[in-house]
Amino acid sequence: QVQLVESGGGLVQAGGSLRLSCAASGRTFSTYTMGWFRQAPGKERDFVATISWINDSTYYADSVKGRFTISRDNAKSTVSLQMNSLKSEDTAVYYCAAASSPWLRKNSYEYDYWGQGTQVTVSS
Repeated sequence: QVQLVESGGGLVQAGGSLRLSCAASGRTFSTYTMGWFRQAPGKERDFVATISWINDSTYYADSVKGRFTISRDNAKSTVSLQMNSLKSEDTAVYYCAAASSPWLRKNSYEYDYWGQGTQVTVSS
């Protein structure tokens, strides 16, 4: 079992920045590929970014590429999402997820554990 707890969400103006963090506990964090997803009201949960454990490679959704950066700290069992140049369309609940796979994963069904989510609201 892996428990995930997100933090860092909040209200920010368009063009601003936020940094989300996800703290993991339980089984060995360093052997999980980690991902961030988001869900806006009335919409499906969408992939945002993922980072593998085997070589720290990353992959981003086109909508956030160049603005968001995912990183991990295995010593602290945390994964972060630095979000810059935020837009109103980035408003959503952001979820951290863990997949028991060494490779990049961008589909929600490929993830085994989920956090409870943190709200990000970008005002225009």
